[in-house]
Amino acid sequence: MKILENKTAIITGAGSGMGKAMAILFAKEGANVIVADLKTERVDSVVNEIISAGGKSTGVTVNVSNEEDVKKMCDTAVNTYGGIDILVNNAGVMDDFTPVGDVTNDLWNKVIGVNLNGPFYSCRIVVPLMMKKGKGVIINISSIGGLNGARAGAAYTASKHAINGLTKNIAYMYGKKGIRCNAIAPGGVLTNIMEGATPNAFGYERMSGGFATNIRMAEPNEIADLALYLSSEKSSFVNGSVIVADGGWTAY
Repeated sequence: MKILENKTAIITGAGSGMGKAMAILFAKEGANVIVADLKTERVDSVVNEIISAGGKSTGVTVNVSNEEDVKKMCDTAVNTYGGIDILVNNAGVMDDFTPVGDVTNDLWNKVIGVNLNGPFYSCRIVVPLMMKKGKGVIINISSIGGLNGARAGAAYTASKHAINGLTKNIAYMYGKKGIRCNAIAPGGVLTNIMEGATPNAFGYERMSGGFATNIRMAEPNEIADLALYLSSEKSSFVNGSVIVADGGWTAY
């Protein structure tokens, strides 16, 4: 029997990078996968790839910072597959390494909207549904930027520290209800998250001092493998953890 047989998983930011790797892997392991992403063409591509390989998948175009979009995403999972067993809040945006003195309201609201409000909206909807079933798994994709202050700008760093706190609170509050909530804190991963970036010169200069200590970048599938473990019963006693997957970067 496949690891996620008959489970339904929502994965945000599933059109590329880590989210795409998770969607394809979860489907291979038997899950019904809701592929959610801001870009419709990427959603369609991933869904078609999963179905062509014999998996089950439905796509939804979603801006996770929009509460109505998140509700539509969750409704799609329930109406199509009968419920939600796994939620992976993977969608995220960077902040161009912008230090607080240069952060505009627009940049702050964009980063917090996607990186924090999005997971909050989805968790608020999904947790009651999981409580009715008596079980469920939530994975929030954090970052080593949520562990310290020197991996990104002010908005991104704040959003990832906050998602770690949200993760631990959900884990404690609902642990006795059969719901587990963990976060993955990746280091550098080979994705397109910096696509179209225009780094703040001062912020980038301050951040770049630590780049040389990074042993290597991860492939998206390496993070997907960890997400699969956390989604499965093999991790049944793992709850409220922020698991670092950075190749040893923060060991320096």
